[in-house]
Amino acid sequence: MINFTKRNLLVFFKDKASVFFSLLSVFIIIGMYALFLGDVWTRSMSDITGARTIMDSWIVAGLIAVTSVTTTMGAFGAMVEDKTKKIIKDIHSSPLPRASIAGGYILSAFIIGVIMCVIALVLCQLYLLSGGGALFTGVQLLKIFGLILISTFSNTAMMLLFVSFFQSINAFSIASTIIGTIIGFMTGIYIPIGQLPEGVQWVIKLFPPSHSALMLRQVIMEGPIKTGFAGAPVEAVDGFKEMLGVMFKVGETTVTPIMSIGLLAVSGILFLGLSMLSLSRKKR
Repeated sequence: MINFTKRNLLVFFKDKASVFFSLLSVFIIIGMYALFLGDVWTRSMSDITGARTIMDSWIVAGLIAVTSVTTTMGAFGAMVEDKTKKIIKDIHSSPLPRASIAGGYILSAFIIGVIMCVIALVLCQLYLLSGGGALFTGVQLLKIFGLILISTFSNTAMMLLFVSFFQSINAFSIASTIIGTIIGFMTGIYIPIGQLPEGVQWVIKLFPPSHSALMLRQVIMEGPIKTGFAGAPVEAVDGFKEMLGVMFKVGETTVTPIMSIGLLAVSGILFLGLSMLSLSRKKR
C-alpha cells in the first residue's frame, strides 16, 4: 500500500495542472480579497483598532479551511483518471489487495491535503507578517496543525464519497470547479455568515468544513480580536464573532471546539463508511 500511495503522490505533484486547479478557489478568494473585499470590510470597521489585521487573520483561517477541501478533492483525480483510462483494471489484476488499493488512494489524498495546508499556513503567516501581524506562537501552531489533521481527515472522507460516483475525468473537472466556487460561500468567506438568511446559516452550520474554518478563526483571530475589542462589552464582541463566523450558535447554545471536533470526526467516519459501501457495490 505504501508504494501505491507514493505512486499517487507522484502522479498528483507531477501534474502541475492538477495542483493549480486544486488551488484555484484559493487564488480566487485571494484575488477578491486583495482587490476589493478586504478594503470594503476594513472600511466598515474603521472604529476598531487593527481592523485590517483582524480581517487578514479572518481570511487566512478561511483559506486554510478551503485548501483542505479542494486539495483532497484534487488528489482523488488520480482515482478518476485510473478509471477513465482503464488503468484500474491493471491495478486490480496486481497482487495488491483491493483494501490496500482503496487505502492507497485515501492515504495519498490525506497526505496531499496536509502538505498543501501546511504550505498555505506558511504563506499565510508571511502575508500576516507583511501586513503588521504577529508571528504565530508555538501553542497556536500546534492547535492549527491539529485542526489541519482532523479537517483533512473529514474532508478526505467526504471527497472520497463524492468522487466515487465519477467515471469521467471531464465530469470530475467540472464538479471540482463548481465545488471550488461553492466552498467559499459554504465556509462564510465571500459573504460573512451573519449576513445570510437564517435557513442558509443552518445549512452552513451543518457543513463539516465550516467547522474547520470556525475553529481556525478562533485560534488565528484570538489575539487580533482581543486587541481590537479591548474594553468593549462582551455582547459587542460576541455579536462581531457571530457575524464573521468566529462563533456558531444553535438556538441559545454556543458551539464549542469539542462539539466541532466531534462533528468532524463523526462525519469523517460516516463518509468513509459510505464511501467503502459505494465502492464495494461498484466492484460487484
